[in-house]
Amino acid sequence: MGLCGESGIIWIRYLVLLCSSGWSTGQIIYSITEEVDKGTFVGNIAKDLNLNVPELETRGIQIVTATSTKYFEVNVKTGILYVNERIDRETLCPNSVKCSLNLEAIVNRPVHVHRIEVNILDINDNAPSFPEYINVFNITEYAFQGERFPLPTAEDPDVGSNAVKTYKLSANEHFSLDVQSGGEQSVSAELVLQKALDREKQPVIRLLLTAVDGGKPPRSGTLQIIVNVIDVNDNIPTFSKSLYKARVSENTPFGTTILTLNATDLDEGANGDVVYSFIAHGNPKPLGIFIIDSQSGVISTRGNLDYEENSAFEVRVQAKDKGSPPRATLCKVLIEVEDLNDNVPEIAVTSLISPVKEDAQLGTVVALISVSDRDSGNNARLRCSISGTFPFKLLSSYKNSYSLVVDGPLDRERASQYNVTITATDEGSPPLSSTSVIAVHVSDVNDNAPRFPERVMNVYLKENSPVGALICTVSAFDPDEKENARVSYSMLENPSKPVSVSTLVNVNSVSGEIYSLQSFNYEEVKTLQFQVQATDSGVPPLSSNVTVNVFILDENDNSPGVLPPYSGQGSVNTESIPYAAEAGYFVAKIRAVDADSGYNALLSYHIAEPKGSSLFRIGTSSGEIRTKRRMSDNDLKTHPLVILVSDHGDPSLSATVSIDVVVVESAGEIQTSFRQLPVKEETFSDLNLYLLIAIVSVSVIFLLSLISLIAVKCHRTDGGLSRYSAPMITTHPDGSWSYSKSTQQYDVCFSSDTLKSDVVVFPTPFPPADAELISINGGDTFKRTQTLPNSEKPKAPNADWRYSASLRAGMQRSALPSPSGSCSTLGAHGGVISDAGSSGCSGAELAHRVQRSWRC
Repeated sequence: MGLCGESGIIWIRYLVLLCSSGWSTGQIIYSITEEVDKGTFVGNIAKDLNLNVPELETRGIQIVTATSTKYFEVNVKTGILYVNERIDRETLCPNSVKCSLNLEAIVNRPVHVHRIEVNILDINDNAPSFPEYINVFNITEYAFQGERFPLPTAEDPDVGSNAVKTYKLSANEHFSLDVQSGGEQSVSAELVLQKALDREKQPVIRLLLTAVDGGKPPRSGTLQIIVNVIDVNDNIPTFSKSLYKARVSENTPFGTTILTLNATDLDEGANGDVVYSFIAHGNPKPLGIFIIDSQSGVISTRGNLDYEENSAFEVRVQAKDKGSPPRATLCKVLIEVEDLNDNVPEIAVTSLISPVKEDAQLGTVVALISVSDRDSGNNARLRCSISGTFPFKLLSSYKNSYSLVVDGPLDRERASQYNVTITATDEGSPPLSSTSVIAVHVSDVNDNAPRFPERVMNVYLKENSPVGALICTVSAFDPDEKENARVSYSMLENPSKPVSVSTLVNVNSVSGEIYSLQSFNYEEVKTLQFQVQATDSGVPPLSSNVTVNVFILDENDNSPGVLPPYSGQGSVNTESIPYAAEAGYFVAKIRAVDADSGYNALLSYHIAEPKGSSLFRIGTSSGEIRTKRRMSDNDLKTHPLVILVSDHGDPSLSATVSIDVVVVESAGEIQTSFRQLPVKEETFSDLNLYLLIAIVSVSVIFLLSLISLIAVKCHRTDGGLSRYSAPMITTHPDGSWSYSKSTQQYDVCFSSDTLKSDVVVFPTPFPPADAELISINGGDTFKRTQTLPNSEKPKAPNADWRYSASLRAGMQRSALPSPSGSCSTLGAHGGVISDAGSSGCSGAELAHRVQRSWRC
């Protein structure tokens, strides 16, 4: 691109300035001439800023300027700053001696700002020009030698050495040219009369004025001068000063007097009357701002004075008499404008990094701010601050440049956006200020785990619910947003549990709905506990757990089961009673259990057939069948009974037992019929051996525990025994033996043909006040004493206060059928069971059978 060829017209110099901030390294100054081609080399930024060229492309560099046209650009591959648009110095900086562009080179990751000043050097691309093509002078022939006539000033948009440097006048015998230099930018010329004029010899003199600038090569412009020689008036007005100076404040009201000029003319009459006027001198703008009284010479304002537009005005005033022809003279007036604090500071955000992550570190740059004031001096000295309380602060980086940085923790969940108000105040009198609001958005990071409303959830599910039934719905809330707040649910496996929870329940990962994968049976599983994990979709993901306790609710899905010896389905059992049996005679006892719990397992016994039997009655809770009255000759010898065992579920389930009660003449003829349970013959396998060993071991442990318990209770200290009543041993006519204490009751019954001896132990889950005690006081007369439980219904699942529940609990521990129809039971405070068979145990056999019972 001819970079080397342009080296003759490019001057580069740079000055590095230390800054108070770590991200701004200083200022570089380059110089380049105007009108150079696009792509012209300006400077090597990478070299001058000590930056590695490969880093420019990876970190990113941008050139920021206050102008709308981007005149310069940087090549990120080479680090060279080059011209991007054509530069016309006269358009960019009109009427300005110095022209420069201030740039900012911003390098990211981390952010560094480098200031660059590019001076635009002028070239001689404009020729001088006059405001008019012809200028006419009317000069009397009596003009004296040395009289001066001001000439129009040529204008050249160029500056410095390329501006107008001199004037040349065409050769003539009457006039010479006096060139005056008032400074680097002010060059004027006057026409000086060297030889007296003679209108009769030459009434019109034509001259050519040439303005030449200092460029190389120089350029020039011409003006044709016509001098008309006129007779009369031989004195010119004279000013008291050749240069007048005045100072005026900007924004001065219209009509304010600034200065009064004074010019005198030695002539008399009309030739001595002076008239004042402004003379256009290149720049016509002062003529629209000031006005001069033609008679008094008072200069006053008629336009707006603005220091920021023009800090000084140079005006030429002419004093001309009224002679014929009139004569005139000139003076120069320099009016300086004093600055007032009439401009508010301006705030510009040159770079805004938004949004900012809520986990941004302290000192992270959020925005780059520059402030400026068009005033000067103290009126342009600025202070910048933040209004209000925000987790940000301003750091001064270079002159009127600031950086907005993080100064406290950010939390998007509390504030997702901050409207930071920046206030800039100058030091004028009175001070002026301006504000700018910067909207800083805070972006979300995954810093919040999903939260469940409760750590533990208790839900209830009916047993036998269908597979796929909705158990409950878990829901977790995540205060984050978008992906960080999208929650998914999963089951947590417990390695210590033998059964995987994923085989029992399943959770919908999106909605949190938990469904059952199988139907639950209350009799097998009463509670189910598992954990559900809620995990968000952030990086890294966060999670929390909730423990779900599922309580299986019992349903009445099990019918009562009748225990031996009356458990045969479809069979008819036979019991015999003597004809002389008294009212209340014990016939039989029906025992049943229900696998359900609560009211679903609370059993009641009723005689279904014959309905309204007048001979027999059954205890609704105990299942004992007894006679209502003595036998009569009109009664049948055989009485078929159908016993209905019902639970209290909804709907109620039931079972039936058929018993034929046979009336015999004497007690000796009573025969208790019992059924031999069919025995399935099979080979004695290893599995049976293991089962037998296990049963024997459990039985031995149980008996040892029972004996130890009895021994401990028998050897209590007097103080300890005082809490219980003395034990009582009672014999019953039906052959049973009772061992009773205030807390326990043991009933043991043996018959002469007993094949097996049983001891059934029932626990004491209820206080003695709820006990049921049955005692027999000799003969066949029974006296039943019962302390009823409270009228308040017991609560499930501890509602087994009746005989059936106690019997069920006891039979699950140890209950074996007795072929003789007799049995042994233990009564507990939850309900006392008294068993009787058709054959009694004599008093002589009692001790032997008790010993035999304990040996077994």
